[in-house]
Amino acid sequence: MPTPPAASSACPASDLTDPWLRGVAANPGAPAEVLLRLLDPAAGAARQLLCEERSLPDEVVDALLVHPEAKVRRSLARNPHVSPVHRGRLAEDPDVVVRSGVVFGPRPRQPCPLPDDVLVTTLTTEYPGEPQLLMFGEMAQELIASHQMPPSFQYRMRVHANPVLRGLATGVWHRLTAEERQALLTDPDPDIRKSAEFFVGQADPAGPGAVFPGPGHYRWLVLGSYALSDAVLEKALSDAEFRWSVAGNPYAPPHAVARLARDADPEVRERVAARADLDPAVWAELAEDSHERVRTRARIQPLPRTQAECRAVDHETGEGAHDCLCPILEPHTEPEPDWYRACAESGEVMLRLAAAKCPTLPADLVARLAQDPHEEVRHRLASWHPLAPAETVLAAFVARPRQRPHLLMQSRLPRTGLSRLLDHQDPEVRALAAADPTLRQPPVELLTDPDDRVRRAAAANPRFTGDALEALLHDPATAEGAAANPGLPAARLHALLDLAGLPR
Repeated sequence: MPTPPAASSACPASDLTDPWLRGVAANPGAPAEVLLRLLDPAAGAARQLLCEERSLPDEVVDALLVHPEAKVRRSLARNPHVSPVHRGRLAEDPDVVVRSGVVFGPRPRQPCPLPDDVLVTTLTTEYPGEPQLLMFGEMAQELIASHQMPPSFQYRMRVHANPVLRGLATGVWHRLTAEERQALLTDPDPDIRKSAEFFVGQADPAGPGAVFPGPGHYRWLVLGSYALSDAVLEKALSDAEFRWSVAGNPYAPPHAVARLARDADPEVRERVAARADLDPAVWAELAEDSHERVRTRARIQPLPRTQAECRAVDHETGEGAHDCLCPILEPHTEPEPDWYRACAESGEVMLRLAAAKCPTLPADLVARLAQDPHEEVRHRLASWHPLAPAETVLAAFVARPRQRPHLLMQSRLPRTGLSRLLDHQDPEVRALAAADPTLRQPPVELLTDPDDRVRRAAAANPRFTGDALEALLHDPATAEGAAANPGLPAARLHALLDLAGLPR
């Protein structure tokens, strides 16, 4: 085995305490009895790393759930590697800060909904005499934003005995049947009736859209989302500043849509071309538009098409769509699975992009998209489909830095066979390759890499053993990575913690 470079200078064990502790906390081979010692306050920053940034044995999880320090329990609540079932056990924690950690969810966010009973407990349990950090509405919004409350839960709550939960169903108003909407409109609880009436009023030209809104965010909300009175509509259409908003308004009448389809601004026409309710004659006109983006947006979705199908395609046409980390967790309305399958076989790249994010796309079409000639289709598939081939996932990791935190959480990302990436120009890619346990030789050349992440990953490679690994443990540049090496036996890990002064 090649010998690692000599340590740059002698370093007392006391100066290596913190790197050793951090390394042991991250060590994937450390047994539970070693990790439990790191729960001592003397472990410092290593304790937070242990609690919040790695997967944990059940024995350690059980200890963290009852740890006397609230900040430790809150770290567990934010750990993306811990299952929703385990994190959900903190929903009834006596400390409000810990419970808020459950609400805000893990970082990086992962599409892992909490169990229904945990969501019910989180949203309904009251703690008299204790200050609230989040009101009910704020909790609901955070749970939705963190992907922990799926739309299907809101829908299931429409018949719940608790009115606080029943009112959540108005948040999926578009999914409700006429009978279900009517039940909410006549609900015994006045707050639920008021929430339901809001959505009815949104579709009523005599409602909030009857008066031209003043400046600010509310103006754009009304012009783009509410049914407008004839006077407000005419005023908006007569001003170029407002026509783009009206072009996307789902309540815009056909005569206004036809007028906007001939607007001088191609961005307005493009937005009209994305509507689901186009008259065939208007669609045909836009499909022959002088502007390429307008023509393309119309042609890629011939009529008939649904609003949900249009939204799915629009998601792929916005700026920065290739860096989007928004998974489709559970499509609770259209598009139907058959639509996604047709998209996967389409000649239009935007439709294939939409299909690549459908988690229920069958294996044969996943294989097809994994060979797609358009790079972005392959990367999108890699990020979101559970059947994406390993090489496709690895290619996305290399090419898409912003998606790496998400991809590193996936078992689909290859951790072996990466020797060809050892000299990659990107240090995050070199670090992934440096950790490959199947390398023919230990990655000695990376122990002096200018990036500390690469040095840590190289030193943690299990190809280093014996005296070579001991040398790395006593070099300040590699001590943390060496302490994270899964080849270190439990007795040696305990000895490092002894040197750091942690009690047994």
